[in-house]
Amino acid sequence: MVIIAPSLLSARLAHLAEDIKQVEYAGAQWLHVDVMDGHFVPNMTFGVAWVEAIRRETTLPLDVHLMVTAPERYVQQFVQAGADRITVHVEATMHVHRTIALIRSLGASPGVALNPGTSLATVDTLLEEIDLLLIMTVNPGFGGQSFIPHMLPKIQAAHARIVASHASRAIHLQVDGGIDATTIRAVVQAGATCCVAGSAIFQQPDRTQALETLRQCAQFGAHAPPDGTPSASE
Repeated sequence: MVIIAPSLLSARLAHLAEDIKQVEYAGAQWLHVDVMDGHFVPNMTFGVAWVEAIRRETTLPLDVHLMVTAPERYVQQFVQAGADRITVHVEATMHVHRTIALIRSLGASPGVALNPGTSLATVDTLLEEIDLLLIMTVNPGFGGQSFIPHMLPKIQAAHARIVASHASRAIHLQVDGGIDATTIRAVVQAGATCCVAGSAIFQQPDRTQALETLRQCAQFGAHAPPDGTPSASE
């Protein structure tokens, strides 16, 4: 089953607890928390205190995406705040392997993210160490952006790399950016196993129906792989 992780970047900050409870009730499996420092990306969002507050409101796994320069400086704080998964950008640190090891040593699940313009070759030596590979399908920094269509071949190639790596653990292939009822079919068909969705959930009047629509569309994509491309369930 494809995991759909609602992105709290699109939730109502003044009613965050209510929005969390709504998607939790609707069957969300993870909550995605974007952390931006205004340096690595041109915006500032959730920090450690926000993650602590979110943790108090839910028992769902918190999937924390650090869009910050030198993320290794903050990993321990976010784990202590309640992060279950921490994803860092290969572009943001000189010591990505060390940072991955730090995340795991602290008891969290490590992932790495790639911006649209970053080559998949940068993660070839990391696949044995990570639990999640995040392909950004927008340029990070802001919610509500449109999906970049030519990222689909990159998702397919990432899926093929994961399969070919024969890694000793399952690796989630996560996609974030412009995910809606149309694009989720395509990215799951390309091999994604986890999709981050913000506006497609939180900007809808019925969050339960929005999540269900995404699930149905993801299931359609999972059962209709292109020729020669493994499905997300493999």
